[in-house]
Amino acid sequence: METTKTEASITKAPWGKLPDGQEVSLYTLKNAKGMEMKISDYGGLITHWTAPDKEGKYEDVVLGYDSLSGYLKSSPFFGALVGRYGNRIAGAKFTLDGKTYNLLKNNGPNHLHGGKIGFDKVIWKTEELKDGRIGLKLNHVSKDGDEGYPGNLNVEITYVLTDDNALEINYTATTDKATVINLTQHSYFNLTGGKTDHLGHEVMINADHFLPVDETLIPTGELKAVKGTVFDFTTPKAIGKGINDSTDVQIVRGKGYDHCWVLNQPKKDELILAASAYEPTSGRLMEVSTTEPGVQFYTGNFLDGSITGKNGVVYKKRSGFCFETEHFPDSPNQTKFPTVVLRPGETYKTTTIYKFSSK
Repeated sequence: METTKTEASITKAPWGKLPDGQEVSLYTLKNAKGMEMKISDYGGLITHWTAPDKEGKYEDVVLGYDSLSGYLKSSPFFGALVGRYGNRIAGAKFTLDGKTYNLLKNNGPNHLHGGKIGFDKVIWKTEELKDGRIGLKLNHVSKDGDEGYPGNLNVEITYVLTDDNALEINYTATTDKATVINLTQHSYFNLTGGKTDHLGHEVMINADHFLPVDETLIPTGELKAVKGTVFDFTTPKAIGKGINDSTDVQIVRGKGYDHCWVLNQPKKDELILAASAYEPTSGRLMEVSTTEPGVQFYTGNFLDGSITGKNGVVYKKRSGFCFETEHFPDSPNQTKFPTVVLRPGETYKTTTIYKFSSK
């Protein structure tokens, strides 16, 4: 029998080129149990991620494309690292220390996920971890003025695949000028392995409140209790149970769930279980822990069948869902929300863990 060290591995292979000729690589990470992930230095994309069902069978549980060309042509952030600011900023502008910064309007009147060339569309400087762990360290320096944001921002992210079938993501960043930052991972999950939609997945979100949004999906500023609404996932329930409730204005505005939940976090920056998803047919369970104060639960409402993904699968509405751990949307403009300001001398630091098991 092979030892754990020889079973666990990380390999690198060429994965094509960008239009400007930059070469793109794809890393394959494999742990001792047989979980396999493929991660690109382009956008920090997680392109493949296998997880075991109750019979021990590993299948790919994330949406994406077979090749780089799909991501370059059009992608709704499949598997991407998102920054400088994950989620929306109202009016595509914010004021910091008396100065107003204008950003790209790329989501109606608002700014979404870092702009035209966000962190999902750059090649990260990538190296394998040398401490015995199966993982990657990714580094990117976003220059002062990049996409309208102030400060030279130095970002370092580590992806670590552990032997208990978890992916630990550690985000750190420093700046030389006051700026705003909100990094997240935007994988779309389907724990059936893509055989059906996600409506039968049973989801739990450890949150007594969520953030209602206006017509353009910007938080109104209210922290609304989930109790008595279709936004109550404090005990697990099927996604499909309330996702089409046309009597709820928030469901109508989001075309389903596309909201940030305010996590029940006893202490600031404490790692807590934020959310879970269980798929009864396969028996797959995914648990998400984070130090972030919020999680955006997005149910693939804008997938419309126009994308053909891996293995020729057409991604329709409800094909995949996201748990995007984050600070709250539009925090730069909402002073009552936890701050997203990073100043020189400070270090932005946050951790999120996605752990898979079966039952």
